[in-house]
Amino acid sequence: MANTKQTVVIKVMVFLFIIGTVPGKTIDADWLVTQIKEPVKIEKRLDGREIVLSNGLISRTFRLRPNAATVAYDNLMTGQSIIRGIKPEAIVELNGRKYEVGGLQGQVEYAYLLAKRVDSLSSNPDAFQFRGFEVGRIKERFAWKRKRYSAKLPWPPLGKTLTLHFKPPGDKLKGLTLSIHYEMYQGIPLLAKWLTIHNGSDEPVRLNTFISEILAAVEYESLVEQPERWEYPNIHVDSDYAFHGGDPKSANKTTYWIADPQYSTQVNYMRKAPLMLETRPPIGPDVVIEPGKMFESFRVFELIYDSTERERKGLALRRMYRTIAPWATENPIIMHVRRANPKAVRLAIDQCAEVGFEMVIMTFGSGFNMENIDPDYISQIKELVDYAHSKNIELGGYSLLASRKISDKHDVINPKTGKPGGAIFGNSPCLCSGWGAEYFRKIKIFIEQTGLDLLEHDGSYPGDVCASRSHPGHRGLNDSQWKQWKKITNFYKWCRSRGVYLNVPDWYFLNGSNKSAMGYRETNWSLPRERQIILGRQNIFDGTWKKTPSMGWMFVPLVQYHGGGAAATLEPLSEHLDAYGAHLGQNFGSGVQACYRGPRLYDTDETKALVKKWVDFYKEYRDILDSDIIHVRRPDGRDIDCILHVNPQLKRKGLAMVYNPLDQTVRKQLELPLYYTGLTKTASIREQQGKSRKYKLDREYNVKIPINIAPKGITWFVVE
Repeated sequence: MANTKQTVVIKVMVFLFIIGTVPGKTIDADWLVTQIKEPVKIEKRLDGREIVLSNGLISRTFRLRPNAATVAYDNLMTGQSIIRGIKPEAIVELNGRKYEVGGLQGQVEYAYLLAKRVDSLSSNPDAFQFRGFEVGRIKERFAWKRKRYSAKLPWPPLGKTLTLHFKPPGDKLKGLTLSIHYEMYQGIPLLAKWLTIHNGSDEPVRLNTFISEILAAVEYESLVEQPERWEYPNIHVDSDYAFHGGDPKSANKTTYWIADPQYSTQVNYMRKAPLMLETRPPIGPDVVIEPGKMFESFRVFELIYDSTERERKGLALRRMYRTIAPWATENPIIMHVRRANPKAVRLAIDQCAEVGFEMVIMTFGSGFNMENIDPDYISQIKELVDYAHSKNIELGGYSLLASRKISDKHDVINPKTGKPGGAIFGNSPCLCSGWGAEYFRKIKIFIEQTGLDLLEHDGSYPGDVCASRSHPGHRGLNDSQWKQWKKITNFYKWCRSRGVYLNVPDWYFLNGSNKSAMGYRETNWSLPRERQIILGRQNIFDGTWKKTPSMGWMFVPLVQYHGGGAAATLEPLSEHLDAYGAHLGQNFGSGVQACYRGPRLYDTDETKALVKKWVDFYKEYRDILDSDIIHVRRPDGRDIDCILHVNPQLKRKGLAMVYNPLDQTVRKQLELPLYYTGLTKTASIREQQGKSRKYKLDREYNVKIPINIAPKGITWFVVE
C-alpha cells in the first residue's frame, strides 16, 4: 500500500515549520491538497539593498550592492536553506572570453553562509555589474489555442517575474546588456530562470557558451569515501532544452551536479562531492548575436521538494507539468486507422462517432504522407478532414522525422569521421540542411491547407550534432545542436498556437507537445493477449509516477503488430471480447488513452456496446480520471491491483480502480489512502452506481472497504 505515514508527517511540517524570514502571510496548508492563493511577492528590504522573491513556499533573496547575487534560497515548507554559499548568477563566454555575471567575492567557508558576513563581501571587477531591476507579471512563453477538452488551468501561469539587468565590466563589450530573468509561480514551490543578451553595439558578438544557473547547494548526503552512485540534493531541475528521452531524467541535457572547488571543508576526502549545480548546454550554442539583435537562453525550472517520499515527489512533479505545460492535460480518445485510403478513413471516422471516440490518426505504415503537397493529394485529405469535422471528429496523421537516412548531402555529419552515420539513430537528417528547411515548409503547408488537427511526429529531433559546414541553417559543429533544437521547438510552438495536437515520443512537453509514450516495450504487443493485459497495467502503474494520465499513451494491437499472430491480436474483435474489454477497462480506468490500431473499433453490435460502455464510463468520470494517480498496489498477477485517482478540488474527490487478474473471486478488505483527496474525517464511497456508504478515516487518512470482485473482473469505487 502507499506510504501514508510520511504524508502525515509532512502535513505537520507544513503547519509548523513555515517560518521563513520573508515578510507576509504564512502558508498554513498543504499545497498538494489545498489551492494556495497567496500571491507571489517581490519586496525590498535592508533599505533597498536586498530584494526578495517569495510565494510562501520558497523564497530567493538577492543582495543588490556592490553587485547582484543570490544570498539566500530557502525552502519555507521545511524551514531549510537550499544553498550554502554565493556563486555568480551566470557565466557567459563572449568572443572567446569568460565573464561572471553578478556574484560576490570573499566568502571563506562554503559549508554555510552567515547573513552578517554578506556585508563584508565584494564585487568581482571583471564580472558583469548590476545596473537595475524590473518586476512584472508572467507572460506566456508561446500561444496555446485551446480547441479541445483540457483542465481549467491558467495560461500563462499565475505569478511574477523579476529581471536583473547587468552591464559589461569596464569598457569591454560596449553597448551589450545582459538580463537574468526569474519567474516564480503561485501555489507551487517552483522557480524558472533564463538569460537574455541584447547587442546594442555596431559589431556582432559571438556567444560561445553560457551557464545560466549556478547553485552551491546543501548536500543531500555526506560521505568520506567515493560511492559508486551519489545522491544529489533533493531538488528537481528541468529545462526546455530537452530531447531523446521518454521521461524528465533521460531527456535532461542541461543539469550538471559537479564538485565545488571552493568547498574546502566538505567531508568527502577527495572534495569531489557533486554539490554544485550548473545548468548549461552540452555544446555551444556558439551563436553570433548581430547588432540590434537579442539572444534568449533555454529556461531552467527548479522544483523544490518538501519530502523524500516517492509519491509526494511524483505529485509535485506532475503539478509542475500541469502548471508550465497545461496543454498536456488535453486527452482526446484516439483511434489509429491502419490504412489511409478514403474508404478506410471514413469507416474509422463513422465508427468513432458512433461510440464516442474523438480523434482518428492515419497511423504509421498507413500510406499517409504529409510531405506530399501535390494539390490533388491536399484536396483528398482536406475532404477527409471536413468529413471528420462534420461528425465532430478530429483527424490527424503520422510523419517520421529524424530516424531515417535522406542522403549524404543532407544527413548529419559525424564529427569523428567527417561522414554520415553514427548518429543517435544511426542515420538522421540535419534539420538545418536544405532538406530540413524543405521538410518543415511542406509540413506547415500541409497542415494549413488541409486543416489537419493532429501530428504524430515520430523520431523527433534527438539531439544529434552535425559537423557539416555546408548546411545553410548552421555554421558548423558547435552551433548545430542549438540551431536544430530551435528549428524543432519553433515548429512545435507554431503547432500549439494553431491547436494542432502533438503526439511526440520524446520529452517536448515544455515546448508544446501534448503526449508521449507511457513507456512500454513495443515487441510486448506481439505476446499472447493474456500477457499483454498485466504488462499493460504495469506500464501504466510505473509510467504515472512522473506523468499525469493524459501525458502518456498506451497501445492496443487490434491487428498484428510486429508479430505474434492470432494469439497476440484482438481481431476478430467479437471473438476476443474478454481481452478487448480488459484493455478498454484498464486504459480508460486509468485515464490513459491508447493507440487502438486497426481497421475498425467494432465488428458486431455486442462489440460496439462494449466499446461504448467504457467510452461512456470515461466521459462520465473524465475530470477525476484525468487527475493524479495514487499508486496503491502494483499489478503482479498474484492478487488484486489498484490505483486511486485523487483531486481535492472536485466533487468526486477520488476514484479507485480495482483489477482482479486471478481465476477466482477475491473477497477482502482494501485499504485506500485518502489523504490527497482532501477529506479529513469521513468519506462517502460507492461501488460503481451502487449506494454510498460513509467511512471514517483513521489517523493516517485511510479507510478500509470490503471488495468482492469476480475472476478477471474490474470494478471501481467513487469517493465523495
